[in-house]
Amino acid sequence: MQNAEIPTDERVAAYLARIGAERPARAGAAELARLQEAHLDAVPFENLSIHLGEPVVLEPEALLEKVVGRRRGGFCYELNGAFAALLRALGYRVELLAARVFDGAEPGPPFDHLALRVEADGAAWLVDVGFGRFARRPLRLDERGRQQDPAGVFTVTPTSGGTGDLDVALDGAPQYRLDPRPYRLADFAPTCWWQTTSPDSHFTRATTCSRPTPDGGRITLTSTRATGGTRLLRTAPDGTRTEELLEADAALGAYRTHFGLALDRLPTAP
Repeated sequence: MQNAEIPTDERVAAYLARIGAERPARAGAAELARLQEAHLDAVPFENLSIHLGEPVVLEPEALLEKVVGRRRGGFCYELNGAFAALLRALGYRVELLAARVFDGAEPGPPFDHLALRVEADGAAWLVDVGFGRFARRPLRLDERGRQQDPAGVFTVTPTSGGTGDLDVALDGAPQYRLDPRPYRLADFAPTCWWQTTSPDSHFTRATTCSRPTPDGGRITLTSTRATGGTRLLRTAPDGTRTEELLEADAALGAYRTHFGLALDRLPTAP
């Protein structure tokens, strides 16, 4: 019987086609890096389901149907949850890790973020396709020096107190604190529910849809009720940004053109 958490060969082929990647010959580190970059380029980070009245279901088949069948994106629980299923089907050993996202100097609540620990070529790697601007390639979890990545310089540092937690920083700025213990996808459901429903969650306050661009920049569509309309943000590799306010028809066209999302209506932020 097919393991419900392992996609069928047909689904794997469709997933690889979705991200424009070939099936790797082996579950190695170089192959993992290519899969991660392909996923980041093809599948946007977005929270549109919250603002379209669509449920976010943390079950492997539901995530695969959204990302592959409906050709949508998602946020961390969805994107890393779906990618974990693909990697397992390709022969990788994958664990789900919980992280606390930094807001200034302090980390947020547990299960605020979902990331992946993937074993390849005898090493453990941090893989994350669901954090927006982050590492393009896997990071070594046991490396304590600087790790150069196209997105910047990353460090993975043990926290004090002997908890085993790891702080991940980009260019010296803390990003999130990893709990090294493995969890089940269902363990993230309560916090996912809060993120998608609470007025205190930043995901309910604004729409976002974002992906990296080939030149190393980023393109984003976002809206809030306060600003009105949908804004198209283009961020250059050097960090400079341009902004354009779009009318409804133009915004729907921008979702198709830049993200491959065929929406029949615009998501509305509260």
